[in-house]
Amino acid sequence: MSQTFLQEERYRIAEQLVNVSQNFANKGWFPATSGNLSVKLSHEPLTFGVTASGKDKEYLTIHDILFVDGDSKALESTQLKPSAETLVHAEVYKRIGAEAGSVLHVHTIYNNLISEIFAEQGSVVISDMELIKGLNIWEEGATIEVPIVENFADIPKLAAEIGKRLDPRVPGVLIRKHGIYAWGDSVAAAKRHVQAFEFMFEYLFKYLQFQRSAGVEPAVVGNLR
Repeated sequence: MSQTFLQEERYRIAEQLVNVSQNFANKGWFPATSGNLSVKLSHEPLTFGVTASGKDKEYLTIHDILFVDGDSKALESTQLKPSAETLVHAEVYKRIGAEAGSVLHVHTIYNNLISEIFAEQGSVVISDMELIKGLNIWEEGATIEVPIVENFADIPKLAAEIGKRLDPRVPGVLIRKHGIYAWGDSVAAAKRHVQAFEFMFEYLFKYLQFQRSAGVEPAVVGNLR
């Protein structure tokens, strides 16, 4: 089943990714052209726009976005190459469904550190922290468990492993010493989720640092606020 989209719609979607790319680049979250961003056009059949491979996100333009199908193949002839990790975006869209309208992937110091510190546990647990509300989780004293997946060089294997670990309630997954994939039902929601995760990861790392400097044996943190 094929589907066509107005050029104006594609431009509108591409502009959303350009705007969030500039915001994240200003924070230093795309070192050395790393990271990738996507936004869904349709779920059935799956079609989405994704950043092209090797593009400096600080200078991203609408011409650096290409549109692909559910197999991560370009819909039209183009010299652009989809990001190598486009398969991961497709996996999230397929597994999460309508709740995933955009997937954003960034590499930061703190998400790398947290993914390594808690790698053996396979996840990082954060409880009773204000920014959990940024993930649209509103229970009093809520606890989230962010999965951590090994950084497989084989991208199909990485995508499959991420697919196994996704939790629809928690809109993100960490890749060990690599970065985070976060999603939301829109680019704005996915952006908010990335920002919430990054705040919590930085806080958690610095809290563990403080514990160690105070002579307290760092442990999995329970009540962080």
